[in-house]
Amino acid sequence: MSEQILLNPADKEQDAITALEKARLYHEKYLIKQQEKDLENAISLYVDTIKLNPGIPEAYYRLASLLYEKGQITVNGAIEQCRTALTLSPDNANAHIYTGYFLGVSGDYEAAAEEFRIAIKKSGMNSARPRLFLSKIIMEQMKNKQKNVASIAQFLYYFLSGSLMIMWDYPTIKMLYKYLADDFSVFSFKTLGSTCAKMRMIPSALDIYSKGAEKTEHGDVFYQRMGDLSLECDDMITCLECYRKALENAPDNREIMIKLATIIQTYFPEEIDEAIDYYNKLLEFGIDNDKIYYELGHLYLKKEDRLHAATAFKLAVDLEPENPYYNNSLAFAYIKCELYDDAIECYQKAIKINPDAKWTAIVCHALGAIYGEIHGNFEAAEATFQAAIALDPENVDVQLSLGDLYMAKGDIDGAIKVYCDTIAIDGENYLSYSKVGLALWEKDYLEESLVAFHKSIDLNPEFDIAQNNIGVVYLDGFGDAKTAIEYFENACTLNPNYTLAHFNAGRAAQALNKKSLAAEYYQLAMNLNKLTNDLDEKDIRERLYELFD
Repeated sequence: MSEQILLNPADKEQDAITALEKARLYHEKYLIKQQEKDLENAISLYVDTIKLNPGIPEAYYRLASLLYEKGQITVNGAIEQCRTALTLSPDNANAHIYTGYFLGVSGDYEAAAEEFRIAIKKSGMNSARPRLFLSKIIMEQMKNKQKNVASIAQFLYYFLSGSLMIMWDYPTIKMLYKYLADDFSVFSFKTLGSTCAKMRMIPSALDIYSKGAEKTEHGDVFYQRMGDLSLECDDMITCLECYRKALENAPDNREIMIKLATIIQTYFPEEIDEAIDYYNKLLEFGIDNDKIYYELGHLYLKKEDRLHAATAFKLAVDLEPENPYYNNSLAFAYIKCELYDDAIECYQKAIKINPDAKWTAIVCHALGAIYGEIHGNFEAAEATFQAAIALDPENVDVQLSLGDLYMAKGDIDGAIKVYCDTIAIDGENYLSYSKVGLALWEKDYLEESLVAFHKSIDLNPEFDIAQNNIGVVYLDGFGDAKTAIEYFENACTLNPNYTLAHFNAGRAAQALNKKSLAAEYYQLAMNLNKLTNDLDEKDIRERLYELFD
């Protein structure tokens, strides 16, 4: 015969009482501190109580209130739980109070009022709570029905008598005392910590807040303050750690989630997945979802997750179709996905809304680039660039792109004019001088081209393209290979992966009859070209072979 270990009924009863007492404590802590972990513990212990002893009515109505608050049962489910408690103990005043409360929530004011009247009779001098609840029900009934003297008198009677009798209601007094004591403790630590922070006694403030988190169990409040203070002191590692601890204590705190997501997004790009998780949780609150999708889109772009980025920005646009910034970001994501026609449509919408002339000029610049570089529609690109210049005449980048467009069209004079216009706007822009130098070279204005390239290099000696291009002018324009090779070597040093500069250095060395050096540069150019594909490999190979013919 198999042996079975059975729990002694007396032990089972005692375990149920113990579980109920613990559940009450967590329930009280939750009511005072509103921390999710206390709510979960209370629910679990009430369930354990019912399993150990299904005949305890208190566990049913208290469990009903918590499950309803957590959204795990409907109001009708809560009413059924409370009726189970009444079946077990028809004279239980609290069971009638809870039943009345949920009946009131369901809109059945007559039945709710009856439950509160029964609770008043059962409670005697401790009937403050049912009286106040009944006064609220009478108030709700007066809103839906014609007010009369009798209903007003009833409301005043139950409200005033309930307010007066609170001083004899021990459970209410007990909860009020605990709430005030807890609130005073929190207030004391907050005030002392804040005072130290204002006096710039930062370590002391952090220490006080840490003790506050330990003593009051309001970790969300104090860790959040520690995070704010660390942020103010630019201690981002401590800031992140404190905000994480604050969220552990209050997992549904929206404000902390926003701070965590923002800090990670700004200062900890390596933790980008964590920031994405926070933003996705924030979506559950249903508040400012368009802004959250917008931030998610940027995070996905950082991860180079183009599809999810485009989806997030599209959701933001769906919620706020007239937001130009959302449309602009969606267009950029579409470009990343090579959906250029969709990008054009979004850019056009952003431009039409035009929240700010300078910002819109930047959008026009991006749109013009698609027309010119992707679709080869030079007319549309030129018109868009001109619109951008009209919006922001000081935007050098747009004017440079317009000059590049003229160069691509073969309108060298137009390009020179535009490049010179950019120099008139910003005489310190090294890129403008380099571009006008190249355009002057194309027109065979060699001296003028040299002047422009020298100015570009003077402004930015590390600009490898200008170093290479001035070398070309010296080599091919003036036949000065000795001077040219110095600039080509500068370009190669600045950018070791610059295929064209290595090839040109080889040409200059060849012109100087330095065959070994030329062969070395040509070989480097050939190796780099396998990756960059900038030149015709056949041309490099032929020049290399020529050295030894």
